[in-house]
Formats: sequence, structure tokens, C-alpha cells
Amino acid sequence: MTNPAPPSRLRFDRNEWAGAFGDLGTDIPLLVGMTLAARLDGASVLMVFGAMQILTALVYRMPMPVQPLKAMAALVIAQRLGGDILFGAGLAIGVVMLVLTLTGALDWLARLVPKCVVRGIQFGLGLQLATIALGNYVRANGAAGYALAAMAFVLTLLLIGNRKYPAALVVIALGLAFALLNKFETGIFTASFGFGWPKLHVPGWGDVLTGFLVLAVPQIPLSIGNSVLATRQVAADFFPERPLSIRRIGLTYSLMNLLAPWFSGVPVCHGSGGMAGHYSFGARTGGSVLIYGLFLVLLGIFFGAGFEKVVQIFPLPILGVLLLFEALALVKLLADQVNEVSAFTISLLVGLCAAGLPYGYAIGVFVGTVLYYLRRRGSDLR
Repeated sequence: MTNPAPPSRLRFDRNEWAGAFGDLGTDIPLLVGMTLAARLDGASVLMVFGAMQILTALVYRMPMPVQPLKAMAALVIAQRLGGDILFGAGLAIGVVMLVLTLTGALDWLARLVPKCVVRGIQFGLGLQLATIALGNYVRANGAAGYALAAMAFVLTLLLIGNRKYPAALVVIALGLAFALLNKFETGIFTASFGFGWPKLHVPGWGDVLTGFLVLAVPQIPLSIGNSVLATRQVAADFFPERPLSIRRIGLTYSLMNLLAPWFSGVPVCHGSGGMAGHYSFGARTGGSVLIYGLFLVLLGIFFGAGFEKVVQIFPLPILGVLLLFEALALVKLLADQVNEVSAFTISLLVGLCAAGLPYGYAIGVFVGTVLYYLRRRGSDLR
């Protein structure tokens, strides 16, 4: 048995800076949406979210992402649930994931669920991210938005993988230039400026129970499938010399959510899409995630009171292009299943279930795993 590779040294070169913002398209809209819907304190949300990025960067020393819990975010935004329930749900899912991790249940699931099903989860998430990118973001500014997105797409295609001129930095610079020429208003910055600090919050037992039933239960299948299993697989794809254990991912997932609610922070997870986004735009160490975390903390300290207005200055089509390439990075991982027809078919089916059905990740994992073992049993009987 070989020893794991030593932790990577943190780097802060231009490629780490470019990769640092590879997950903006996923994070910012969800953070803004939850802050507005649940009437959260913007400074607390940004600073706690940024602090989790920094801690994760120091623990993993690779571009391990921290993202808002997507199913919870969608329910909070759609139903305009209050912050107390959201914080209670964060604490509840932290406890659930800690129990699953310490009892070995997560490791058992990792052994049970085959690779073709995990690839299907990644494929389904890629489809969802691409739909959001093209359906919501790229079309946000009309004809000008389409032109801006087309320019950003071509630049990214030409520069992706370029270590001297990282694509994300060029595309973000293009977005900033567009914002300064078309949307910049000094009054927004002056009105939003102010010093903020996370607000302490003590979750009540009723909020924990309600949050568990309303928000945590729908989130758990997605978290097990994408935040744990798929993230471990993406890490193995990108960093085969540095294997991660399911137990380690489960522990950091649970500990983040056991900590964040006490400081009015939103529930968070790891995610295969976030790692693919950071990696695709140049990140190779935890330096990228640390840069991103510091950016969010500073934004929370100085502009937390009005950050939803500040971030709206940045053009959504640019975020759409960043999100689209994150989606493509996930979809490309399906390539290693193409040569095995049955495995490839299961991956496609799982992905379509995940992207298109309510509770699609749970259904996809269950159906795909059952089909895999039925097929394997059928092959053994021949």
C-alpha cells in the first residue's frame, strides 16, 4: 500500500487567481436569492461563507469548493422561508451527515454505488448548470448580453488551459469593463459601504426539527450523491496522486454545517461542479479557494449591507459563460464510460433522472444502482 502524496503547497499565481472565480456563477445567485428571500444579514452570509472557503483551502490544500446547499436554496427562495428555519436545517443536516460519517454508512454507500452511477450524477448536474447558464444568465441583458456572452465564450475557448493568459481573468476583466461602461453607479457603492460582522444566532429546537423535515430531507440525497460521492470521484480524476477518503469529505461537510448556523451563515457543502469549475480555469492548489474566500470576507466586511445590489452590477452573461464551462467540465467526465455500452446507458439514464425529475438525484442513484447490479447478476448467470 502506497502512502498518500504530501499536501500540496498553496500557490497564488495568476492561474490560481483565475481558478478562484470559477464557481462564481453558482454561488453568487444562490447567496443573493437566499439573502433576499429569507431576509438574512448580508455581512454574516458573505463572511461565514468566505471563512468556510478559507478553512477548506487550508485543510485540503486543493481546489475543494464550498457551495450553498442547492436544494435548500431553491426551496428557501421559492417558498420565502425564514432564516431561523434555514439555520435550523443547516444544523440538522450537519448532525445527519456526522452520524452517517461516523457510523460508516457513507463509506458503505461509496462501495455500493458504482462509478457509472456517479458519472451519471455528474452528467445530470452538468445538464442543470448548462440549463441555468443558457436559460437564465446568457439572455439576461438582451441583444447586448448575447453579444457579450458570445465574446466571452470565444475568448474562453481560445484561452482555456493557457497558463500565461488565464481565461477566467480575461473574461472577468471583460465583464468589469462592460459594467463600468454600462451599469456603474457611484451611489450604489457609497450606499452599500459599511463595516459588518457576523451576527450570533442560537437555533431553536423547533427550527431544527422544521428545518430537517422541510429542507434537510430533500437535500440529503443530492448531498450524498454530488457533495460526497461525485466530489470524491472528481478529486480522484484531477488529483489521482492525492486520494481523498469519503470519511474526510463527510466530516468537513458536517462540521461546516454544525458551525455556520451559530454565526448566521447559510448551510454549505462541497461539490463536484465547484471543483470542476475551479480546476477548469486553472486552479491546482487550495490557493484559489483561499483567494476566493478572502474576496468574500472582504466583500462582507465592507459591502455586506448592500452586496445584492453591488454584485448585480457585474453582467450575468459573463457569469453564464463561467457556469457553462463548469458544466462542460462535468459532462466531459462521462467519456470514460463510453466504451462500455451498458455502463454508458446507465450513466445517461441517471443523469436525465437527476436533471429532469423531482428528487431526481435520489431516484437516479437508486434506479442506476439497481440496474447495475441486475445487469451484473445477469452476466454472472450466463
